[in-house]
Amino acid sequence: MDDYMFTAHVNQTKVVSEATSFLEIFNYADPAKNTIEEHPLEALEFENFLNRRGAFEPPKKHDSKLLSGIRLVLQKNAKHPETFSPHHISLEQREYASMVRTLRLPFRAIEGSSVVGPLFWASYDHDANDPHLRKTLPLNPILLFYASFKATIQAVQAHLADTRSSEIIHRKSDVRKKGKTRGWELMLSHSFNTNITTGYVKGTPSSDINDAIEHLKSCAAQVAHPFLLPVIILSHDLSSRSDQKQREARAWLRRLENAVTMRNEIDEKEGYMDFDLDAINRDLVECHSQVLWRRPQAYQEIIKEVHTGMDKYWQMTDHNRPDITALHDSLVSRLEFYRIKLTGMEHYVHTTLERLNIQRQALYNIIAQKESKLNLEMAAQQRRLAHASKRDSTAMKTLSLLGALFLPGTFLASLFSMSFFDFNVGPEFPGMDPDDYSGKGAQVSEYLWLYFVVTIPLTLAIVGAWWYLDHRRQKMYAAEDIDIEEGIGRMETEIMAVMRKKTMSKATTWNSGTSPAIQLVKKADG
Repeated sequence: MDDYMFTAHVNQTKVVSEATSFLEIFNYADPAKNTIEEHPLEALEFENFLNRRGAFEPPKKHDSKLLSGIRLVLQKNAKHPETFSPHHISLEQREYASMVRTLRLPFRAIEGSSVVGPLFWASYDHDANDPHLRKTLPLNPILLFYASFKATIQAVQAHLADTRSSEIIHRKSDVRKKGKTRGWELMLSHSFNTNITTGYVKGTPSSDINDAIEHLKSCAAQVAHPFLLPVIILSHDLSSRSDQKQREARAWLRRLENAVTMRNEIDEKEGYMDFDLDAINRDLVECHSQVLWRRPQAYQEIIKEVHTGMDKYWQMTDHNRPDITALHDSLVSRLEFYRIKLTGMEHYVHTTLERLNIQRQALYNIIAQKESKLNLEMAAQQRRLAHASKRDSTAMKTLSLLGALFLPGTFLASLFSMSFFDFNVGPEFPGMDPDDYSGKGAQVSEYLWLYFVVTIPLTLAIVGAWWYLDHRRQKMYAAEDIDIEEGIGRMETEIMAVMRKKTMSKATTWNSGTSPAIQLVKKADG
């Protein structure tokens, strides 16, 4: 079944080209004969390398016994944008299948190319003639592998005492960033009979693969332990960069706290120039994502399962070599050190996340306060507009005033027109028939002055009365405006006091030095 599934998955993959090289490290009883070789691997020599033919053929006669070794197919600088995409391989399908079969790498590794999230799987084969420990570790620099042994390993464990063989798969898929996939991939297979580890390694330039391979060369004398390379990669992934990320996130958090709660515990140059809600909110989200970068819990699970795998490997190994025993104890001790280190980091991250939540809640309260103040301002403006509209309605009274200016004169003119003016009788034409006069020689009555005497005082009296009433009304409006503003201020003060009380229950805005409770007591005593 495994063979069929492997063939089917390989046939479904797409091929992308990457530069390929090889690494061979062999250790002999005579350390002077130890070899380390890394060279480009041409396509024509690929099968020769797998089968150790031609230039890769082991020495037929050697006066020193081979103790251990490692043989890897390397693609350290994978640059194709799809090199880590699901269902993509960077070797020709025939070459890939031949590599897995010849180097006895686990068939199931190809099925993890599109896994969402980390994967760790281990089992043991049953070839008593040439038992192998197999493992596959595709990883990336963003998240470390998450480990979980299959339950089937327990069922197989009963047969290990007789067959002395084991098999491990360890994989972590990655996501795309800026249009490219990132990460690295590792498959290993360890032979208990020859004590040689074979495998396939691929990684992008941004990964730790190059550093891990150089580290492996420096530890060439210790390649007899199959978990050496996985622990080296784990060491690079748990380097000080993770600690530095958390320290930077904590420093970022302190700047956010200074901006949100108005504290003065950090340098002014480290704070925000102004209270920009959008910028602070974005920084809160970004800081949260930085804190969650490579969460310690995932690493702790990896360490736990790698430790378990090493114990199972150690049960299958002869303990006759003191150097291997010392190396195994050193690797176990290193894993324990990382476990304790990650435990402390987990507490640190938990505290940072709690403080971020507090600042987020305080920021939400501040936003709510600002929204309330905005609503209050809008309500005040609407109230002012209502009163302004009421006042503007008095403009219509101006028209009434204009009418009042002309109405007395019009009324009196109509009244006096009956007898004050005589347009039909004149002294130049005595005895003329009035129908033939046609207005010639019209006379103005000597009582015309009465029109002005009555009209002018009456008009002044009306205008004066209007001005007095309008001036009195303006004073009343001014008093109403003062009352409106005082009412708005009282309403805003009451609402802000309630909201501030709720805010203070989540985050204090007092300067450090004395606790808020002590300050409140001092104020009360004062």
